[in-house]
Amino acid sequence: MRHSREIIRRWCMLVAILFVTAFGMSAEAQTLQQLAEQYRQTGIKPSLNMPRSRRTIIRQGLQQQADSLRVKADSLIHEAFYGEIDSIFLAEFEADSVALRDLRTDDLTTLDSIAMAEVLMEGVQRDTTKRFFHKGWFMSDSMGLSRVSWMSAIVPGYGQIYNKQYWKLPILYTTLGAGLGMFIHENSVYKPLKRTYDQLTDVSTTRTPELDALQTKMIRSNTKRQLYLGLTIASYIYFIGDAAVNYSTNEVSTVKKATTLACICPGAGQIYNKSYWKVPFVIGGFATLGYCIDWNNRGFQRFKKAYSLLADYEQHPENYPNGPTDEFRGRYSANFIKNLRNNYRRNRDLCIILTGGLYILQIVDAHVDAHLRDYDISDDLSMNIEPMVDYAFVPTEGNHRPVIGFNIGLTF
Repeated sequence: MRHSREIIRRWCMLVAILFVTAFGMSAEAQTLQQLAEQYRQTGIKPSLNMPRSRRTIIRQGLQQQADSLRVKADSLIHEAFYGEIDSIFLAEFEADSVALRDLRTDDLTTLDSIAMAEVLMEGVQRDTTKRFFHKGWFMSDSMGLSRVSWMSAIVPGYGQIYNKQYWKLPILYTTLGAGLGMFIHENSVYKPLKRTYDQLTDVSTTRTPELDALQTKMIRSNTKRQLYLGLTIASYIYFIGDAAVNYSTNEVSTVKKATTLACICPGAGQIYNKSYWKVPFVIGGFATLGYCIDWNNRGFQRFKKAYSLLADYEQHPENYPNGPTDEFRGRYSANFIKNLRNNYRRNRDLCIILTGGLYILQIVDAHVDAHLRDYDISDDLSMNIEPMVDYAFVPTEGNHRPVIGFNIGLTF
């Protein structure tokens, strides 16, 4: 009995709901038809005060929560109503181009090309000045740092001209010209002394006052010659580095600039990275290896000449009535002197290879150090966990569902 009553009560509620829905649909349809007829007769747009449904708040803003029963009930009526009037609204909106332009003047990208040109040219005077942009392999308006550096190495002063620092050119050419001129002059003095010394020592290396005096003059002239040559090379390298430091045409990273300076001059990359404590090691390493190269080369030349004199004596003893003419006067055998010559040559070549390795090492150090300048080396090693609330759209339900989780952040 109770079950039958419950069934009857549910059927009554269903009939009541259907009646109310049908009555509401007919009343709303009559209202919409009356508004459409009024718009066709008078041309005045009716104000539609449609009932607003409930809203739900999500992260991105407000989203209307649809009423499934109302949408299903009103879909046919809404489609018939908007089918009659949306064509008129659309035609009026597209036809009113002036109103559209006034509404969208803040967004120039939506205007046509003529309207955009009119907006841009309002209050702007046209500039008829011809501008010439240099494009070519020798001089361009946007050359890279590497190319400017290479061109400065080939043509001294090119980097200063490119950077428009013309006042540095007299200093550059004066220094290079003076150093190169003094080197050429001193070299012309050194060469005859060297030839005379070689002629005397090729016959005999016996120490005489004349040979000692000649050797002293030759050493002094060679020292001056090397000093002038070093001054010229230092000026040449300095102005190449100056062109790289003052380069500002394109945006260049600190890594590339530090690497370029290290390639131009050993230690310059460390100075640019402000790692000044590394500079003495780089300069000291090159100075030490340079001294070792010179020491072993002098030893090689010394025993090379002694070996050539001793070998010639062993092959033609009749040409030397007074015995061997090498500096050791035959006290050592030819094989022993040959081994000494080969040892000095091997040590010299090894020092040259080490110098090349040190040059590459300081370039790599400058490159890596520039990369690590912006690297976070703090002691903050932590993990942060925060709650997270988000909304995910579920297509099957046509709505959003909250998603709850955690955000994990690692600092290292």
